[in-house]
Amino acid sequence: SGSLLSQMKLSRSGDLYIPGSPDFMMKAERDGIVASGSAQIVAYLVPAIAVQSGNPRNIKSLADLARPGIKVAIADPASVCVGLYAIEILEHNGLLDDIQQAGTVVTYTESCEKTATLIALKSVDAVMGWDVFAAWNPAKIDVVYLPPAQTPRIAYIPAAISTFATDKENAQKFLDFLVSTEGQAIFLKAGYITTESEARKFAPNARIGGEYQLPATYKPLVK
Repeated sequence: SGSLLSQMKLSRSGDLYIPGSPDFMMKAERDGIVASGSAQIVAYLVPAIAVQSGNPRNIKSLADLARPGIKVAIADPASVCVGLYAIEILEHNGLLDDIQQAGTVVTYTESCEKTATLIALKSVDAVMGWDVFAAWNPAKIDVVYLPPAQTPRIAYIPAAISTFATDKENAQKFLDFLVSTEGQAIFLKAGYITTESEARKFAPNARIGGEYQLPATYKPLVK
């Protein structure tokens, strides 16, 4: 999401911006890449721990990610939305220092897709990701949901028309399609959550959307 936003700024091109979380959409609004308040919600994302099929390392909680011998991957929180959520969740639950000291996070990835691929390839034991990862590769990925109180925010995929759009009429038509009944059915079939009420079943008191900033004391978890 962050890399795409940087590319749009440099090239001054792109008809729509569709990042993986509201955090980067808010940055896009501040930077004038999209019109403020124009974003629409395409699908919801629930944070979860993704593990190898069958969960062979018996990872059942966030605390297990600090167990000796466990190999964990997260996306780079500076540029990838799901990595930013991972840091937020660890901080919210008082585990950021524990994970740092344990040294169990062995790599950062550059995208959600690469994060999910690592667990599918059994390169790591767990990744902090979205629950939809299991739908991407159900034969190789299982998810461990967090207790509701451990999830501070539920994410969503927003979409908005870029201020650089050269054909705003057709850009709007595509945006309308994404949030239409037909478009939403496609996302639902692909394993995404398309309603707030369904997303809230996993964390009834969590905030929807908003923005998280890396703490001033943040240090990369990869040693």
